[in-house]
Amino acid sequence: MNAKALEQLKDIPILCVEDEDGIRETIVNTLKYYFDTVYEAKDGDEAYEIYKDYHPQIILTDIQMKNCNGIKLVQKIRKNDLTTTIIMLTAHSNEEYLLDLINLNLNHFILKPLNLKKLTEALLKYLQKQSEPIYLNNNLFLDLDKRELHYKKEVIPLRKREKDFLKMLYEKKGLVVKYYEIERVLWHEKEMTEYALKSFIKEIRAKIPINIIKNAPKEGYILECVKSKI
Repeated sequence: MNAKALEQLKDIPILCVEDEDGIRETIVNTLKYYFDTVYEAKDGDEAYEIYKDYHPQIILTDIQMKNCNGIKLVQKIRKNDLTTTIIMLTAHSNEEYLLDLINLNLNHFILKPLNLKKLTEALLKYLQKQSEPIYLNNNLFLDLDKRELHYKKEVIPLRKREKDFLKMLYEKKGLVVKYYEIERVLWHEKEMTEYALKSFIKEIRAKIPINIIKNAPKEGYILECVKSKI
């Protein structure tokens, strides 16, 4: 069962940050068993540049590193990004210290030494979190696994791009999802034309029984306080 669940990681990009070359090589080789795309960095400075360029969905980082350490890296990322999953590797088990790490909005931490069992547990928790229903409104929720919207007794099938867009809106609720973020996540390496984006928004709005997508002029879109279309 676990092996089948972990197959879902293949299409997810991950970044490994570790300053010791031998340890990083071992971790990266292990990650390549689960992930098709694995980026690596030797410190927080290099990791932040990779993060800005490629936006991996998961970051696995050590704390103690030369130059920019893991804590500084997380602080820089969390200034504008609360959605990227961050797993911290730490040799510290002091409760007060770990509480400080939790306050950085970490998704998970692993006590060193890292082994396959600990890594698998962390990845399964990530997948479990990703499969939980997302409530966009009291009567409207998004089933990520089945790629469906549920409104009262109505079931609305979604395309993958539509599901990913609604997930982005939810994760940044209260904040604008910018045009460049939409292009990066939904169009990947392809160019997103203005016509393509407007057509996409028009189609997904037509599917949803209530109005939850609000324009932020010249910026992007935001999850709207729900209003009925009727």
